[in-house]
Order: sequence, then C-alpha cells, then structure tokens
Amino acid sequence: MKDLMRIKCLISQDIETLLNQQIKKEAHSSSLYLSMSSWCDQNGFDYSADYFLKQSEEERVHQLKLFKYVLDMGGNAISPEVSGIKTEFASFREVFEDALEAEIAITQSFKNIAARCHKEQDFVTMEFLNWFLKEQREEEYKARRALELFEVIGEEGTGRWEIDKHVNKISYSEE
Repeated sequence: MKDLMRIKCLISQDIETLLNQQIKKEAHSSSLYLSMSSWCDQNGFDYSADYFLKQSEEERVHQLKLFKYVLDMGGNAISPEVSGIKTEFASFREVFEDALEAEIAITQSFKNIAARCHKEQDFVTMEFLNWFLKEQREEEYKARRALELFEVIGEEGTGRWEIDKHVNKISYSEE
C-alpha cells in the first residue's frame, strides 16, 4: 500500500522530507519568538513583546501553509516536536540579534529546498516556495531594521525605551 500511495504523491520523498524539516523549523521559530516576547514583556519592553508575539503568529501560519501543502500533494505531513528553545537573553539587543540570525537561517533553508526543487524539476513546489522566498525578504528586512535601531538610537539613557517604541512601526514595502 505504501508504494501505491507514493505513486499518488506529487512530490518526491526528498522534497517531502525537506518540507517536513521546514515545518519543524517554522514551529521552532514560532516558539522562539514566543520566548522572545515573554522575555521582552518580563523586562518592560511592551512594544517589542507585542512585535515578537506577532512574529510568532506569522511563523505559525508559515508552518501550517507548509503542512497543508504536503498533505495536498499526497505526502505525509509531520507535526513536529519542538524543544531546546532559548528562554534567557543577555540583553535587549541580543534578542534582536538572535531574531535576525533566525530569519537568515530560515531564508537559507528555503533556498536549499528551492535548489532541490530545481534539480528535480519540481516546478509546482517551486512556485509554492516563491511565496515564502518573497516573505523572507520582508522578514529579514524587518529584522535588520529593528537591529539597526540600536545603532541609530543607541541604548544609553532612554535609548532602549525609544527602540522599544519604534519596533512596531517598522514596515516593508516592495516599491
């Protein structure tokens, strides 16, 4: 029966595996952003706590999009176990440095899946991934801009408070 089901699947086993790994990475990102939100809230950075809560929700949406795609293509989507989430940060700035590093890693992961799709000529999955690649452009931009606030505003005096106020105002436009 398993071989018959594989014939009905519209993605290869390798692509399915990569997509399931990405589902886990998105779940991890969502949990990491929740942790960042909690840390910011505990340390009085209310706007940043809200910003990271929204980021967590976005990552959860990404996870579910991937999950549904694997199912729609006849594959076996795996609900991931998430562990090893960082909960302590040395500084307010470190939270944003970690966020940028996480977004860069997610972008690279999507690029690796896209490369595999090109190799296999899986144009359907490649078209599906284009949305995520475009989304990552926005995510990395926002993470970089948030981190740049530390340089532009500075952390001394009321600097962290000002940074916290400005984080939610960062937006991305393709124009």
